[in-house]
Amino acid sequence: MAGLVAISEAAATDKVAQTYGRLKDLFGDGPIPEPFLVYANVPSFLQDFYMNFKKFVWSEGALDVPTKAMISLAVAAVMKCRVWADYHSERLSALGLPPATAADVIGIASTCVMYNAFFKFRDIAGSAVFEGMSVGLRAHAFAGTSLSDKVVELINIAVSDLNGCKPCTSGHVEKARQLGLSDEAILEAVQCAATVAAGCAFTNAA
Repeated sequence: MAGLVAISEAAATDKVAQTYGRLKDLFGDGPIPEPFLVYANVPSFLQDFYMNFKKFVWSEGALDVPTKAMISLAVAAVMKCRVWADYHSERLSALGLPPATAADVIGIASTCVMYNAFFKFRDIAGSAVFEGMSVGLRAHAFAGTSLSDKVVELINIAVSDLNGCKPCTSGHVEKARQLGLSDEAILEAVQCAATVAAGCAFTNAA
């Protein structure tokens, strides 16, 4: 990572050292992922990110852990953050999901980006003429992967929100509710995505 350097555990003091201790408890025998060591340049960000990561990305809540890992990978991929994309891809394998899962997640997220670009244009174009025109974009990936319909919608909500596409976000929220997902689950998907997005933004800038 250019610019900011990682702060090693040996060099950590005060609040950073305390947070590193909590991270070691969280990850057990595994190493602390390198981005956390870079976030330590801003101790308050490191502490906030650790707490949000633990609650909304790492631990089960309204959503199960594998679903959160898939949402996390989708966000990291869309934000072009290779470090976190690799991490969440490896975590899917560690959770016992088949190798094709990561590719399916990226396929869904990328298809959603395509639709966001189109529907966001129609929303902000300032002309009703485009509303009557055919979308014309193929999107069989939404129904052609190993992912469940619920997971697909949660990824679509997270990515559409990140891309600021109001029609896509509201449409996918409605479909998620029709599939039986609770508002708490939908909100937690966004909280998970928001946490990962913050980590990706810092990592990309660092």
